[in-house]
Amino acid sequence: MISIPKGTKDMLPQDAYKWHYVESVARSTAAKFGFKEIRTPMFEHTELFLRGVGETTDIVTKEMYTFEDKGGRSMTLRPEGTAGVARCFIENGLFQGVMPMKAYYIASVFRYEKPQNGRLREHHQFGVECYGSDSPSADAEVIALAHSFLSEVGLDSLELNINSIGCPKCRAEYNAALKAYIGENLQNMCGQCRQRFDKNPLRILDCKEETCKAITAKAPKITDYLCEDCKTHFEKVQNLLSKQGITYKVNPGIVRGLDYYTRTVFEFVSTDIGAQGTVCGGGRYNNLVEEVGGKPTPAVGFGLGLERLLLVLENLNKLNACEEHTDLYVLPIGENAKEYALSLVSKLRSEGISAETDIMDRGIKAQMKYADKSGARYVVALGDDEIASGTIKLKNMSDGKEIPCEIDRIAEFVR
Repeated sequence: MISIPKGTKDMLPQDAYKWHYVESVARSTAAKFGFKEIRTPMFEHTELFLRGVGETTDIVTKEMYTFEDKGGRSMTLRPEGTAGVARCFIENGLFQGVMPMKAYYIASVFRYEKPQNGRLREHHQFGVECYGSDSPSADAEVIALAHSFLSEVGLDSLELNINSIGCPKCRAEYNAALKAYIGENLQNMCGQCRQRFDKNPLRILDCKEETCKAITAKAPKITDYLCEDCKTHFEKVQNLLSKQGITYKVNPGIVRGLDYYTRTVFEFVSTDIGAQGTVCGGGRYNNLVEEVGGKPTPAVGFGLGLERLLLVLENLNKLNACEEHTDLYVLPIGENAKEYALSLVSKLRSEGISAETDIMDRGIKAQMKYADKSGARYVVALGDDEIASGTIKLKNMSDGKEIPCEIDRIAEFVR
């Protein structure tokens, strides 16, 4: 037997409703905030991620699925959604339209890493992108959208952590202070951090090694080095969040794992999955569009892993109420009834009712068992007498009560 590749997972029919639920809430929440869907290719030229995501990030150095196509071009399965949207924004001239350009996506992403709970080599993200506004209001709106979505799907135990990692101007001063501190402890840090020391010392703060985390815990805080513009921007973001009733904690340790971030960065953390508690992360990336070949364009957004979100929701038993069920099962008795039942369910489906009937040539008991296991809300037993009289009895499967009904009015009763 050929087995599924490591780090991937099938979505089974009995679990589809969970995905439908979170995706429908994602779409409806994005629409409330004026965001429209965008779709980009599953693979892009490798250069896009080298320039956009950053050559010193874990994604680029260790996790990308890169291959050479038949034309000798280097291609990469998208490891995240933002760089592709930036490329799309430039290539399709979206910068010439009305600003801000507000878009969302629900897409699969690919990273070669050790599979863990809620994080697979192929996983799925809900993300939003807001292009064209450098205002703190845009930061606050994107954070509010994430907050609204997470609240809507039923997450209560959430903590919002925010930080500002400044702009290239103030970050240069901070990098010097950070390198001075890290330099005294560099020999005790992991090989990855030693490699990052010269190229991108800020990324050292994102290391997950316990020894490195203990050292960086006492490192200078970037919030102490913000220039006046970045400091004012960050203060306004905090004020706007408070005005919307969104509680938060300033956490100077948040830098996010991608090179394109500037100024605001944030994470929503759930206390329900322990150490791997981040369910949503994002921030501002004002230099990304220019980095991948466009004109300077401010932008802010977030990405949210759906597998990890579903894991939290399952742990909290938040998904049972959204399970999908068939409205009606028509149980035919006899050959004539089988033909009539097929016509009846076809008519009901055209009227917006989800309806099933037997296609396995089962007996009455086996059909009833199937209807019960499939979660049908109502069952109708249909024989020659019911067809002749034009009336049936709708059996409510939740309480066993039977409701007399004319066949022509079944859809009305089921609704």
